[in-house]
Amino acid sequence: MPEELASRRNLWLLPILIGTGVIVVLAGVFWLVIGGSDPESSAETEQGNSDGGVVDIVEPENSDQIDLTHVEQRDSSDPLAIGDVDAPVTLVVFSDYQCPYCANWSNATLPVMMEYVAGGQLRIEWRDLNVYGDLSERASKASYAAGLQDMFWEFHDELFLDGEIRAESQLTEEAMLEIAEGLGLDTEQFIEDMRSDVVDEQIQANEALGTDLGAYSTPAFVLGGQPMLGAQPTNVFVDAMDNALSDAHDDEHDDE
Repeated sequence: MPEELASRRNLWLLPILIGTGVIVVLAGVFWLVIGGSDPESSAETEQGNSDGGVVDIVEPENSDQIDLTHVEQRDSSDPLAIGDVDAPVTLVVFSDYQCPYCANWSNATLPVMMEYVAGGQLRIEWRDLNVYGDLSERASKASYAAGLQDMFWEFHDELFLDGEIRAESQLTEEAMLEIAEGLGLDTEQFIEDMRSDVVDEQIQANEALGTDLGAYSTPAFVLGGQPMLGAQPTNVFVDAMDNALSDAHDDEHDDE
C-alpha cells in the first residue's frame, strides 16, 4: 500500500487501533477491522472468508472518545438519503455495487433499519466507495441519476436484487438504462445525468468522504458517530441502533 494511502487509513483506525484483524466493541457497536490490507486484498478476503477474517473481540479503553458525526451531512436535498434530517440518529453507509457482503447487508439488514426510518428515529445517508473499480462507479452514477428523479432506493434494490450482486454483463450502461426504463424513469434525463460532470463530481466527493476516513473495505458504516466495518448480523445493528438512540435521548436530557 502506498505510504500516503496508509496514512489516510490511519485516520480511521488511529483512535482505537489495537492491532490488525479485530472486532472492536464500542458501546455495543461491533467494528470489524480487516487490518493491513488494501482495497483489492480486502475484496479478496470478503469473497473468500465467510467470517470476514475475525481474530478477536476486545474493548478499547478510549472508546468513549470516538465521534465521527462530522461525516453526517443531513442535507434535505441529498438524493441518496432517506429519513428526517433532524432524526436523533444517522447511519452513513459506505458500499459498493459489486460487493457481495454489501448486497447481503442490503437484503437482510437494511429493511430493519428502514423500520427505524419510518418511525422517525433514523436517517440513512448512502455513500459508494467503488473499491471494485469502473463497473462499480458506473452503477454508482446510475443510482445517483435515479436519485435525481427520487428513485434512488428503488434503483438500489434492483442492483442488489434478492441480496445478490449483478454479473459484469449486467452492469453495462445498457443494463442500467433497462433498469431505469423498468422503474418508469425519464430515460433521456437519466442518461444525461448519469454521464454528467455534476454527477461524476458528486460520486467522487462521496467516495472521498469514506477514503479520507481510511474506510477502504466495504461495507463500512458510521452509526450515531460510531464506526462499524463489515456486514455484521442484523441483531448487531439493532443493538447498536438502540444504544445510539439511548445516547441521543440522554444528550437531549442533558441539554434541557
